[in-house]
Amino acid sequence: MSYDKLPGNTHLPAPCIVDTGIVVNKQDMQRLLCDLSRVRYCYTQDSDVLTEDEGYLLEVFSDPQRSTLVANHTLYINVHSFDCLKLERVPKGQSSSLEQQTCFDLIQDNRQLRLIPLTNPLQEQTSRHLNAAALEAVVAEVLSASWDVRIDDEENFPS
Repeated sequence: MSYDKLPGNTHLPAPCIVDTGIVVNKQDMQRLLCDLSRVRYCYTQDSDVLTEDEGYLLEVFSDPQRSTLVANHTLYINVHSFDCLKLERVPKGQSSSLEQQTCFDLIQDNRQLRLIPLTNPLQEQTSRHLNAAALEAVVAEVLSASWDVRIDDEENFPS
């Protein structure tokens, strides 16, 4: 007998959301948004578009005392600024293609901040691994050069 089947256990299973749905848990919202980098954003109030542009998502955080900030093509998103995150699949671009992408709609009352990813996390993950390997190589080279300088100094200036 599993714990979940015991009498009196009224816990519901955790939600499973795949590409469409509404997320209200702040941690889940933060986890979803953290994978985004370059986005197209559209800020609306009462269905009127107030601003629309492209930007880079620099930080996603959860703090009831801090603001969400969007300025100078950078976004700092506080999940506490919104009631929920709505995931929606929409056609890419204006074509009649069947290819779709997921949009992230951050909703608070009559305001909505829509984030449309401009990058693919699968491609970014590959470049992150390449960048990490390149960084490790550079660090190893710098350390090696530093040791060479120390050895040269010890040979030229014995104590």
